Amino acid sequence: MAETVDEITMNYFENGQQLVKELDKIVLTKGAWSTVMFKYQDWDRKAEDFGPIKYSIRRYQKREGSYRPKSKFNISSADQAQKVIDGLTQWVKEDK
Repeated sequence: MAETVDEITMNYFENGQQLVKELDKIVLTKGAWSTVMFKYQDWDRKAEDFGPIKYSIRRYQKREGSYRPKSKFNISSADQAQKVIDGLTQWVKEDK
């Protein structure tokens, strides 16, 4: 378990095989409740290679000295990511 928000990662290995590869991350908020946005790829067993780029926004709570995952929202494609960006951009412009 990660003791600091900077140690949180999506990299995941099973039996020596990397199944999730973190490409980048952005810490959106720090504190007892932290939010981290990840860019990542999952291992595709059929293709024996990493699949398309995906994105995830995850919330973590620090308890007893380490961060524990509490919730997540996975964005499964660039098209879906663009729709989220467009929607947020529109809302932010409206609220100014």
